[in-house]
Amino acid sequence: MDIIAHFKGARNVMSVPSGLVLFHEGDPAKDMYVLLQGSAQVSVGGEVVEVAGPGALLGEMALVGVAVRSATVITRSDCRFIPVDRLTFDLLVRESPEFARYVMTVMADRLRRMNERLREAIGELAVHGRRPR
Repeated sequence: MDIIAHFKGARNVMSVPSGLVLFHEGDPAKDMYVLLQGSAQVSVGGEVVEVAGPGALLGEMALVGVAVRSATVITRSDCRFIPVDRLTFDLLVRESPEFARYVMTVMADRLRRMNERLREAIGELAVHGRRPR
């Protein structure tokens, strides 16, 4: 799905300058964002886990069921976003199964990347645990 083309006619485009926090980990959540232009850094626990570019969905977990933000997002350049509230999200999911699959694919890809990072961290711990003290 070309998510940028899907939102091409949207009127509620938000311009956000570089270096601004879009949302903080632990904040209450009400919107997700479609990144149309620019790049943004996604951090969990202070660790950068992703650099998002055009077409990225940010904060989508907030609309799927999580009550607070699970990450912090900071713009790395001047960005343009489309905010999507829960009502609009629900409408998009009902009217466009392709949109729903896209959101699920984004979340599944992020989960796979986090699983890989976890495997690597567990492997490093195992290596360090075998060192003589």
